[in-house]
Amino acid sequence: MPALATRTPEDGLLGALAPLGLALAAPGPVLVVDLDEHGPRYPGEASLARLVAEEPRAADLRPGRSGVAVLRNGGIGYAAAARVIEALLAGWDRVVLRLPPRGVSPVPVPVVPVRLLVPGRFFTHPEGPAVYQATPIPMRVPGPGIRVPVPARSTVAALLRGTAPPEWDRWVRAWRGAWEAPWGR
Repeated sequence: MPALATRTPEDGLLGALAPLGLALAAPGPVLVVDLDEHGPRYPGEASLARLVAEEPRAADLRPGRSGVAVLRNGGIGYAAAARVIEALLAGWDRVVLRLPPRGVSPVPVPVVPVRLLVPGRFFTHPEGPAVYQATPIPMRVPGPGIRVPVPARSTVAALLRGTAPPEWDRWVRAWRGAWEAPWGR
């Protein structure tokens, strides 16, 4: 059960897209679960809140096909959904948990900090490794981690429509290394 969580404190759009990039870069079926009660309204009707309210079926707790499935939050806190989240983590081959931008989240998986790569001292950088999202301003990575390139407009547009960019997309490919990195394991 490889699973990772993402936290993106500086940018809401990157916070919504980063878990999708991480999921698309993984082999096999992947489930993205949004743990932010105020998170984006990802396309589709499925939500974590609905799954908790209706009790998950066996089919919900395991992958049915390859590709990425996304479970938006729907307005439920982690504590109220913990039992269902644990069942999803146990049943799916790979899971990406999207964390709120700030606060403490008691998730039982390694957390991947996702940070904007901007010059100056606008944002602090984490102590350990992170995924650094490049911007059009050239800058070196300030610490250990993975640099992902500026995504193409077509990549962002596809993700916002709820579709996957092409397999060869360089932004998605750059996320592959995050599955092998030692995120506090």
